[in-house]
Amino acid sequence: MSQKKYYIETYGCQMNVYDSELVGGLLNDCGYSITNDISLADAIFLNTCAIREKAEETVNNKLDSLQSLKNNKPGLLLGVLGCMAQNLKDDILQTKPYVDVVLGPDSYRKIPEIINSRNNSMDHYVDTRLSKFEVYDDMFPSRREGINAWISIMRGCDKFCTFCIVPFTRGRERSRSIESIENEVKKAVQQGFVEITLLGQNVNSYRTSGGDFASLLEQVAQIKGVKRIRYTSPHPQDINKELIEIMSKYENICNHIHLPLQSGSDRILKRMNRTYTKQEFLELVSMIKNIIPGCVLSTDIIVGFPGETESEFEETLEVVQKSSFNSAFMFKYSPRPGTKASEYTDQIDEEYKQSRLESLINLQRDITLLENQKNIGRTIDVLIEKDSKRSSLKWSGRTEGNMWVIFDKDPSYSIKDIVKVKINSAHGVTMFGDIVHSLEREKNEAA
Repeated sequence: MSQKKYYIETYGCQMNVYDSELVGGLLNDCGYSITNDISLADAIFLNTCAIREKAEETVNNKLDSLQSLKNNKPGLLLGVLGCMAQNLKDDILQTKPYVDVVLGPDSYRKIPEIINSRNNSMDHYVDTRLSKFEVYDDMFPSRREGINAWISIMRGCDKFCTFCIVPFTRGRERSRSIESIENEVKKAVQQGFVEITLLGQNVNSYRTSGGDFASLLEQVAQIKGVKRIRYTSPHPQDINKELIEIMSKYENICNHIHLPLQSGSDRILKRMNRTYTKQEFLELVSMIKNIIPGCVLSTDIIVGFPGETESEFEETLEVVQKSSFNSAFMFKYSPRPGTKASEYTDQIDEEYKQSRLESLINLQRDITLLENQKNIGRTIDVLIEKDSKRSSLKWSGRTEGNMWVIFDKDPSYSIKDIVKVKINSAHGVTMFGDIVHSLEREKNEAA
């Protein structure tokens, strides 16, 4: 009898990627092996996102396309997991009765039970209850070979930004123990991962009896074999001087902070319930750059939030200009049912949202190029991650600041090595350079 196979398709954020790896670990324990061919799968799970409407449309279309596969293979187990399952379970059950399993993000431990019950002809299983305690502390994800390991350190969110559905789909904040996180980091290193990214909806809200986020970051930095540490996403309100000083203390903590701005207008920030002002944000940027000179900042920005005037949008552009973000995730506001902002009556017309988004993208593109051009002539540490798509003779790697660099291959090095690259040029979001050691060796050989 051949081994049963599973297929997982993941939508949305890095937390969903991590959760899919947790589910993969559970399925491995149940005797399943992963397949990349969906037609060969005995179990298919879609791990979903409810943050933006586009993600819901994509998942619904995917489920529609799987109906014929399900009809032709009645024994196939088809499940919907994650935030969309939590938020839209009634709609899924009503319009897609061929879906066997609907599990919210706190119910993945049920999967072995579901697999066993399935063998006894159980029909449907639904569990979208949120937990005050579930952090999957004792479970290890099934990761594919790679450079970076995502590690969830906490779940849920207590901020209740008026545009965000996460507190309703993932519940309230709760943190894993430092010991369990350290154990997972050590296991990831043993599996060959050299970069660790700590994950949380508000990662720096992490709190345990063993210490806060700054304490956790320091302890992870001391684990042997961890070449680079990143984290995402912090909330500006919870970033303090202690955290920034610990970042500056350890070389393997990347000098890069993803710092979500969302808006540059105090009135809009208050409407969003972001709990900081424009001035406080700019002061935070200044503190970070004073303590960690050269620290790279990236951000999230929403344009066209309900009631946003043209002058308030201009304030956002002003803060973007002053902050010199190296990169940004930029979105048009999209109302999510169940959030406070979706009830505002002064929604912005789509044409204005699109126009503002294009203006912001153009500004950020110019800033990104300028920031990258500042590195021309400098020598920067780059982690070799993969072959370049441009040429099999070149490598592609990332700087501490999460920016991509393309450079010629050198047989002295291999993927997962950190090399010193002199930057020669910058085009768009990418920089180009040469490994410094190679140049030095060529000079010595010529002499």
